[in-house]
Amino acid sequence: MKKLLLGLMISIAAPSAFAAVGQGEAAPDFTAQASLAGKEFTYVLKDALAKGPVVVYFYPSAYTGGCNIQAKTFADHMGEFTAAGASVIGVSLDSIARLNQFSADPEFCASKFPVASDADGKIAASYGLKVMEGKAGQKDTRGEEIGHGFAERTTFVVTKDGKVAATIGGMPPAANVDEALKAVKGLGATSSGK
Repeated sequence: MKKLLLGLMISIAAPSAFAAVGQGEAAPDFTAQASLAGKEFTYVLKDALAKGPVVVYFYPSAYTGGCNIQAKTFADHMGEFTAAGASVIGVSLDSIARLNQFSADPEFCASKFPVASDADGKIAASYGLKVMEGKAGQKDTRGEEIGHGFAERTTFVVTKDGKVAATIGGMPPAANVDEALKAVKGLGATSSGK
């Protein structure tokens, strides 16, 4: 009984092997193949930050229930993010081929923001996110096999100076977007390009 209790206490007290990058910490820079409106390009976070704050949102997979909702919600609110001086980049373990379709899909990203391929999960891991293996035979909402692993759904609002202003996770996809927008608006003068 003592061993069981001790093990339980250690597992509660011990920090997770993966702890997401938190507020005030430096956001890891990254370069990745990305797609906007179905066209591939090389995305560099440092270059995007030179123009203003960036919302870096990690999601499990294109063309899955919650991720579809989240992409659509970001697309619907892009005008507000832009007005607040921020840009958005979605990151998943999807292949660039899947992302070319997803980025241009009028039902989801609607060509309003880019999505980046983190096929090996290294970007997600650099942000302290769990990367889980996919299961054989898992299908997306189109009935196509997914064929890759997943990063946990977490959003980081990164200020122009490369610091994390907010880490948002553990909530439904649309609420995640709403919280990101609140955080961006809360940046005030920083988000206006100061």
